[in-house]
Amino acid sequence: MSLLRTLALSALLATAACSGAIAAERMVTAPVATTDSPLKAGPLQTAVFAGGCFWGVEGVFERVKGVVSVRSGYAGGPKAAAIYDVVGTGLTGHAEAVEVRYDPAKVSYGTLLRILFSVAHDPTQLNRQGPDSGSQYRSAIFPQSPEQAKLAQAYIAQLTAAKTWPGKIVTTLEPGKAFYPAEGYHQNYLRLNPDQPYIVYNDLPKVAGLKERFPALWSDKPAG
Repeated sequence: MSLLRTLALSALLATAACSGAIAAERMVTAPVATTDSPLKAGPLQTAVFAGGCFWGVEGVFERVKGVVSVRSGYAGGPKAAAIYDVVGTGLTGHAEAVEVRYDPAKVSYGTLLRILFSVAHDPTQLNRQGPDSGSQYRSAIFPQSPEQAKLAQAYIAQLTAAKTWPGKIVTTLEPGKAFYPAEGYHQNYLRLNPDQPYIVYNDLPKVAGLKERFPALWSDKPAG
């Protein structure tokens, strides 16, 4: 690929694809969930979260100890519409989301929620993250079980009561919605493109925020 074409592609992705990092000064260290599932040995569990562009959210969760794999994708709409260009219209019901597979003996669902709310996105932005707007960038949790739904609801109530943010938490709970993997070029995007301008500006601060605020949860080796 020519240098000119590479630069043009980078500019296009930086302006037209995903964006919306949390500025470092607006990150929070959310409190530990008072209601959580205990660590215990068992089969791998799945969590599905949406918080704006999936590149950055994936980049955060793949660095959490106990996480085995993370995939970018779409949740909230029908399978037939789970296509990047179609989801980008904001008309499909989908949100850009990540599927997190984790070991319940090493990390709890409540801890994953804490990371989601602390450094992965801003839960007070309605149908947007940063300059990107549309329902596909909404803050959402897709519980994979009644227990996850209960824990997520309790944690949002806890954060609301604690007034962790000056604004209202707008995160939606959307149980019963399937996750569909995104196209291959979206997978591991942050890891494969660390020097891409969009990643540098929007997403690397999130990953740095995880390492700085939650050093005990940081993994030097990304999952997957």
